[in-house]
Amino acid sequence: MQQEKLEQRFFLLSLGLVTLLFAYLLQSFFGVIFWSCVIGILFYPLFAKLESAFGGRANLAALTTLLLCCVMVIVPALVILASFFAEGARLYEKLESGELDPGQYIEQFKLSFPIMQDFFARFGIDLDNLKSNVAQGAISASQMLAENAVQLGQGTMTLLLHLGVLLYISFFILRDGPQLIAILVSALPLGDEREHLLFRKFYEVTRATIKGNLVVAVMQGAMGGLIFWLLGLQSPLLWAVVMTLLSLVPVVGAALIWAPVALYLLVSGNWIDGLILIAFGAGVIGLVDNILRPVLVGRDTALPDYLVLLSTLGGFAVFGMNGFVVGPLIAALFLTFWDIFIREFNPRFDPGEIDAKKELQQWQEQDREPESDKSKTATGDPLK
Repeated sequence: MQQEKLEQRFFLLSLGLVTLLFAYLLQSFFGVIFWSCVIGILFYPLFAKLESAFGGRANLAALTTLLLCCVMVIVPALVILASFFAEGARLYEKLESGELDPGQYIEQFKLSFPIMQDFFARFGIDLDNLKSNVAQGAISASQMLAENAVQLGQGTMTLLLHLGVLLYISFFILRDGPQLIAILVSALPLGDEREHLLFRKFYEVTRATIKGNLVVAVMQGAMGGLIFWLLGLQSPLLWAVVMTLLSLVPVVGAALIWAPVALYLLVSGNWIDGLILIAFGAGVIGLVDNILRPVLVGRDTALPDYLVLLSTLGGFAVFGMNGFVVGPLIAALFLTFWDIFIREFNPRFDPGEIDAKKELQQWQEQDREPESDKSKTATGDPLK
């Protein structure tokens, strides 16, 4: 018996070490594997329909699905990415040559609103230092884009390698997805019911986050780039991509770009353009975020708005660009684990029976009780 326990413990230890070693081996492909799973989740309904249409030929259905994925998603994304870096390189050339001077905008703001200089000074903000920092930051950002544009051209083979691995893994996830899930359910020692619940939550949150956040971000970025182009502003494609990326963050989003630009247009005397941009940004771009995001993201993930915001920001801080999906996913799994714990270890607890107003009223009544009554309530009447 002791020999069997020793062998079992040693086996479990070896299993854990080998698993950690394998995870360490694949850490550089974490993003590729993760997005392969995302492609599998998003395009599996299409794969299932094609498989049925092709008479059960799973290989052909998976290849066709990936081809459609490339045409609809990957190729347009690569074209936009290349154009984005090329636009950044052109912007860097204009900044280096002096054709474009960000410090001029701060100076014009000072001249138009001299009283604001004293207002900012109360908060320790020196507009002269801000002007130099903005100019230096614009040059550094555009230089980074220009360098990445060169690296993008030089790293074509690496990019194609990762893209090939992405599509290769996606093919097997599409074709063998149900079998892989069945294997994981059999291997994990969490209980089949819990495991199915967790996998279902993983599927729902990933699908809702990608579908909701990307749809909202692309729409906001496209409309922001369109209004910039119609108003004749610099580098509309560049700012469209930047607004798309910022729109992945709830609440703030694209307003971090169009709001300062609108303020500059007002300061520089372009009142009509500034008011148009404000009206379009608040009434159209902001409306997309306020209406579509709760419907597409919050409803399907069953996450409160504040938790979506915090988990998205935390995901960006820890996982980079992958964080806008990984963050809400971790938050949803966190809530799911605790929901399972509450239902199994405290079955009498029902959140639906909690009356928050009644609880608050009882607390207020207790606060209004005299100290003598509170002591009697807590310890009983000492005369009895």
